Amino acid sequence: MLDGGELVGMFSERDYARKVALLGRTSPETLVGEIMTTHVTSVRPDTSIVDCMELMSEKHIRHLPVCEGGDPVGLISIGDVVKALLNEKEFLIRQLEKYISGSR
Repeated sequence: MLDGGELVGMFSERDYARKVALLGRTSPETLVGEIMTTHVTSVRPDTSIVDCMELMSEKHIRHLPVCEGGDPVGLISIGDVVKALLNEKEFLIRQLEKYISGSR
């Protein structure tokens, strides 16, 4: 959620499940601002995938806003991180197989 262009919170299905459904509240009576996560951890566009993964694991979060100069420019999910790491590992394996077999 933005307020005057500044990132002031995030709202996820986890916020909904923990702060609405599990507490017996109803959607029509609950404002997003009441239940969103307000202490948002974010990264810069030049943050490595490994650093994102470590941060997400450490903070137990599934989504990271990507901010540049204080402005949100994107969002990365744990699925994005896992996919990028798998692609990197698969590329490395293919390169090693080519090296071992002598093909270039």
